[in-house]
Amino acid sequence: MGSRIKRALSRAKYAAIGASIGAFVGALISRNAASTGAGLGALVGATVGEKRVDVDEFVGNVRDRKEKKAADEA
Repeated sequence: MGSRIKRALSRAKYAAIGASIGAFVGALISRNAASTGAGLGALVGATVGEKRVDVDEFVGNVRDRKEKKAADEA
């Protein structure tokens, strides 16, 4: 359950960051482009947030296996 909450919070954080960046870039063009940019930025941000959590979990698992293997050899 903790990993689901962690993933959801990561998605939300990166979606908000992506939306703000997309809105800023779109606002340089027009008002309509600002809302479109915010939507696209949020989508990209949410995708990045989910992938980042997956990578962090994978790296943690590799580190644990490496430490366990080193302890077994000692």
